[in-house]
Amino acid sequence: MRNHSENARGSQGSRDAVITRAESRHLAVASASLGPWGAAAAVGAVGGFVSLAIGSVAEGFGTVAAAGAGSVALMLFFLVGGAGAALGGGRTERADHRIQRWARAHPWRVASVPAALMLLSDVVVRQVVASEPLFTSVWDGLWRGAVVAGVVGLVGKVGRGWRR
Repeated sequence: MRNHSENARGSQGSRDAVITRAESRHLAVASASLGPWGAAAAVGAVGGFVSLAIGSVAEGFGTVAAAGAGSVALMLFFLVGGAGAALGGGRTERADHRIQRWARAHPWRVASVPAALMLLSDVVVRQVVASEPLFTSVWDGLWRGAVVAGVVGLVGKVGRGWRR
């Protein structure tokens, strides 16, 4: 006679185990950590600098240009890092293979991590640097987070077929 945990897994063992919501969140964060965050930081820094230069020429150097450049840098950072994570990361260590497989199988859950971080960090940057009204900062952060979630999720969904 099987006990309760064996019934949850079925006859094939732990391979078909049901993943709880908490475990799913932990796996999403773990898989997001597999992204190419060093390269993402470089791309974000370059994009932020270019945005600051363009904003300074167009509007003059000020807090609005700095906040806009910070948002561009954050968006590029989370897009590059999140897309790499959604594709399953690049590490080859044995312990990471299960997380990589999970990330490739659940690109939208992986995309939720950089999207949420984009929202939070964008609101903080806009509040600290430009002292925007809170509603404006949250609205800007929400649409930027939605863009990050959409792009990272689509990259993971489309790229899943390439990595098999």
